[in-house]
Amino acid sequence: MYRFWTVTALRFVALFFAMAVTIAIYFYPGGNIHNPDQPGYSLTHNFLSDLGGFHSHSGMVNFYSAFFFNQAMFLFIAVGIGFVFVPRLFKADPVNYKLSIVGSTFFLIGTMCFAGVGLTPHDLHRSTHVFLAVNAFRFLVPGSLAYLIVLLRSPVDNKYALVTLVYVIATSSYVVYQLVSASPMDSQAQMVEAATIQKVIAFISVATIFSLSFAFASQLTRLELR
Repeated sequence: MYRFWTVTALRFVALFFAMAVTIAIYFYPGGNIHNPDQPGYSLTHNFLSDLGGFHSHSGMVNFYSAFFFNQAMFLFIAVGIGFVFVPRLFKADPVNYKLSIVGSTFFLIGTMCFAGVGLTPHDLHRSTHVFLAVNAFRFLVPGSLAYLIVLLRSPVDNKYALVTLVYVIATSSYVVYQLVSASPMDSQAQMVEAATIQKVIAFISVATIFSLSFAFASQLTRLELR
């Protein structure tokens, strides 16, 4: 059970997200917030949330794209559940155990926000969608920082801590960027900047979840847990 939730679930969600987003991009009808006539999906001119809308910005029904993207987002709840099982892996060290509980709590809330994004298409529930999307990353910052300390204090290979450090820096910077940057609605240039940065952070987030599954797997092997 521990291996399923702390390793298999994390890897599956990360890989499924990459696959589902690729399929959703293929089926996206077109349009962005400044140009409804844009053909298809653009990595620099569309946000990931555009994939989950009931309609695309071109006005066309976005069924297939939304089906795959929203499924992928909702499955992040499995990552949150997986993190509930992780503190057991570090119970031998009281400090690490407490830190992992704190980290898992933030990861659970953050991934629940991601799951909520999949249930609130931006064109049907915009205010709730934006609230969940923005705050998901804000909860993951303290969660990932707690696990960075746990990994550095544990016998787990430091390469996993290095990946987590990159994630802490990137996500913290992204949260600050969200607070100080202009709205993507203000200009096309601002939209391109925000949409591009969002893709980079999304890639780093999924890569970090995938990386952590290997860190947890090594700890499971060390403890001979299944």
